[in-house]
Amino acid sequence: MTEEEQAHAPATGGWQEFWLKEDWWSVWLGLGIVLIAYGLFAAGSSLSWIAVAPAKWKTFADLGAQFSQNGWRYAAQCAALVGLFSLATFFMGQRPRQFIPSFLFIYLLSIVVFAAGNWELASKYNLEPPLLALALGLIISNVIGLPRWLDAGFRVEFYIKLGIILLGATLPFMLIIWAGPVAIFQASIVSITTFLVIFFVAKKLGLDRRLAATLGAGGAVCGVSAAIAVAGAVRAKREHPPIAISLVVFWAIIMIFALPLVSRALHLPAGVGGAWIGTSEFADSAGLAAAQSYGGLVGVDGITGTADQALASYTLIKVIGRDVWIGIWAFILAFIAVTKWERSEVDGRVQISQIWWRFPKFVIGFLIASLLTTLIVHAYTLPEYNKVVKPALIAPITALRTWAFTFSFLSIGLTTRVREFASAGLRPFLAFTAGVIVNLILGYVLSVVVFGHYWASLETH
Repeated sequence: MTEEEQAHAPATGGWQEFWLKEDWWSVWLGLGIVLIAYGLFAAGSSLSWIAVAPAKWKTFADLGAQFSQNGWRYAAQCAALVGLFSLATFFMGQRPRQFIPSFLFIYLLSIVVFAAGNWELASKYNLEPPLLALALGLIISNVIGLPRWLDAGFRVEFYIKLGIILLGATLPFMLIIWAGPVAIFQASIVSITTFLVIFFVAKKLGLDRRLAATLGAGGAVCGVSAAIAVAGAVRAKREHPPIAISLVVFWAIIMIFALPLVSRALHLPAGVGGAWIGTSEFADSAGLAAAQSYGGLVGVDGITGTADQALASYTLIKVIGRDVWIGIWAFILAFIAVTKWERSEVDGRVQISQIWWRFPKFVIGFLIASLLTTLIVHAYTLPEYNKVVKPALIAPITALRTWAFTFSFLSIGLTTRVREFASAGLRPFLAFTAGVIVNLILGYVLSVVVFGHYWASLETH
């Protein structure tokens, strides 16, 4: 949920939520893409024509030939995305004339990132697309500088939620059923422990309990969304969410680079590395960048497994396991705030609907997308799946998912102003950093020592 959505939450509940909220629009667009892909597949065609992306290349002449040959496909793809995203953001309160120029800028940068990532020597120089997108965004934002009006199209959470739903379409539902309990159990241990550490350290340092709760949610669940949701639930001061968000983004960016490097040095299997990233990262988009980057290292330095295992284990831990805690923490803290912290200010009633209001709706889309594709492909044998279904149905969805992730990774960098981190202050930084340390250590123990055999042998097809 964005900060703007949070501010308007009381006025836009009920049925209006289905066409005014970012979460629901990511669900409609994600499931719509899956259904269109299946419709074309059933008719003997494929969505692959419009799901174009740069392929591997050796020389600039090769790359130029690719773009010359597929120019109309890129134009059609861009037009389709502009139309769909403009419609969604219009209903979310954003004018198309503000969104479209900014999105076109992101789209052009994404082509550059895609092309660089598919250079034949990219892996040799560690030019992994997610990290490249983030680094490029940070350089442009902090070294070159951009006008603030361009921020209109840098919708980090919208793109990542859409990408996660499309990711669900490439993960078998039985995998979620099988690994889901382990993921939820592992994530719950981390979420509860990290929240309590940050909250009590913050209180010990003399911080307001509402700020302590906001910081704890940001570190324990899914970063920005959780911080905003809990800040609203406990009626935090206006300056509290930006402090928590700044610290979330600061540490999330560090972890994007650090976690894959440390996992590589430890030679963790892809599934295990993805699980540790999912347990230790603070933001969905940042974690996906790190997991996708680590998945790209399979086969290097003895790293075993597949790239899909890194993404699958990350998603099961972070999306299925940790993100569902948004509603739980928001409800618990709203109850405490209403009945304990501000009993004299409110009527003392707590609505059970808080859980639904705060629940990340894109998780529903992720599960439905997984169930849909599982039902579609279950009748095919494995050879038929690899020969027919994967290239015509799964591969185009995977390509569009990668586009969505790239838009999000770029948007993180383009909206991150490093100088703004200083406004958080030392005491909030110390409290949040205590949670970071616990997150990393506990996440490693659970992902590698306790449940390592689950994540190392994770099936993704």
